[in-house]
Amino acid sequence: MLVIVAVLLACASGALIPEPEVQIQVLEKPFICRRKSKNGDLLLVHAEGFLEKNGSRFHSTYKENNGQPVWFTLGIREVIKGWDKGLQDMCVGEKRKLIVPPALAYGKEGKGKIPPESTLIFNIDLMEIRNGPRSHESFQEMDLNDDWKLSKEEVKAYLKNEFGKHGGNVNDTDHEVLVESIFEKEDEDNDGFISAREFTYVHDEL
Repeated sequence: MLVIVAVLLACASGALIPEPEVQIQVLEKPFICRRKSKNGDLLLVHAEGFLEKNGSRFHSTYKENNGQPVWFTLGIREVIKGWDKGLQDMCVGEKRKLIVPPALAYGKEGKGKIPPESTLIFNIDLMEIRNGPRSHESFQEMDLNDDWKLSKEEVKAYLKNEFGKHGGNVNDTDHEVLVESIFEKEDEDNDGFISAREFTYVHDEL
């Protein structure tokens, strides 16, 4: 009985431990903000990363990648959780400082120049926002009959259109194989449709 009580108390105390949060400092913000970032958006950013412990820089888009900013999709874990959380509702031209705890960065393992259990500091400048492959706008574009789910015919029509935009020459058989592959991976409940919820998971073809 005492063992059970101890376990229950441990679980209760564990439930009271708050989830780690990203500290956000807005360094610069444009006077006019026509659009704010949200999950599913493609963001173009310049970023510099530092170790909080000693201030050493471990990453800079200004110094790497020929000085070019980088694209990523927000909210689908293409980047660390600290970015997915800390870059929400951000305006083009806005600059933020993020202080990211280890649990929302590289945790106990670390990565490259980043030691395990490191708190990280990022200075991030948002250059551009575009509709991402998993954005609400993209789903609406594909959902031709507005029923909040995607049929194989709708996905096939979308793929044909996208291939056509980029000069791709794919025959119907290839499209059928591609669509079947997408539904095999994305149609979790096997009902023959990709729902809005299932659509939130990334897939290269879409």
